[in-house]
Amino acid sequence: MTDVNVRDAVERLKGRVRRTPLLPLTHPELGAVRVLVKPESLQLTGSFKIRGATNFLASLPPVQRRLGVVAHSSGNHAQGVAAAARAYGVQATVVIPEGAPDIKVEGTKALGARVVRCEQTRQARDDAMEEIAVETGATRLPPYDHARVIEGQGTVGWEIAEDLPDVANVLVPIGGGGLASGVCLALKELAPEAQVIGVEPALAADAQESLRVGERVTWPAERTNATMADGVRSQVIGELNFAVLKDHLTGVVAVPEEAIAAAVRHHALSTKLVVEPTGAITLAALLRLAREGSADGVTLAPGPTVIVASGGNVEPAQLARLLTA
Repeated sequence: MTDVNVRDAVERLKGRVRRTPLLPLTHPELGAVRVLVKPESLQLTGSFKIRGATNFLASLPPVQRRLGVVAHSSGNHAQGVAAAARAYGVQATVVIPEGAPDIKVEGTKALGARVVRCEQTRQARDDAMEEIAVETGATRLPPYDHARVIEGQGTVGWEIAEDLPDVANVLVPIGGGGLASGVCLALKELAPEAQVIGVEPALAADAQESLRVGERVTWPAERTNATMADGVRSQVIGELNFAVLKDHLTGVVAVPEEAIAAAVRHHALSTKLVVEPTGAITLAALLRLAREGSADGVTLAPGPTVIVASGGNVEPAQLARLLTA
């Protein structure tokens, strides 16, 4: 994608987002495999989403930026948009579907955004966002299907490659595909031999199916909403994201809900990280690959492996349930 330049985003985001570290991760089932976690749970707003939102706003002409932005999100993109808009002193309005975690809704409001609620369907989100954009003149800030968002999220991969040049595998959650496609493009430039492996819950594996059949497949909201990993309940992968992933993604590993819960517990009790279910799916997939040798057509390449823990905004009550299950 000639219009996406992760290197430019790296420069735009300097001093505006946190450069998260690579932390060692151990697990009795991983043996001698060297594994590191990229904890975007420690990012400003507790998620990688602030990267894409900030890069988008930084790229807007000042006259357009002053009119504010409008977005839709189940939570983490909402907080990223709210924080980025506050940093630039502009208004953000965020459409959040009913059923989104309260911690993410309240976090968005605390960052100064106006929150509008809607039904739990993609169409309801789009319709509400469009109405607000027409009424206010605000610029639509997509959650994943935009070049500036993709390259902002891609700075996660850029940092991984700079900090670990011999990285062999990077496991990344896939919702709409912004993070995964950005990481693919970053590693294509800095670590072209590395595999990028997508991860989805089995209950919301629309990207896996899309890549298998060669075209984007939409799953109904009542199906994807069944997973506890609320950050990857997107019903269909983005158009631009799909174009990148079909060419550069090694494959997608799907994981069951019980494996996601176990991964949340391991992060909290062993790695000492609070990671939401969406962020924990990469550990669940890594353990599946370690146990089975290969899964869903994917095999780990020999060498250092990084799992991206995409966020840490988990409801306290849900975390308590998962830790005591």
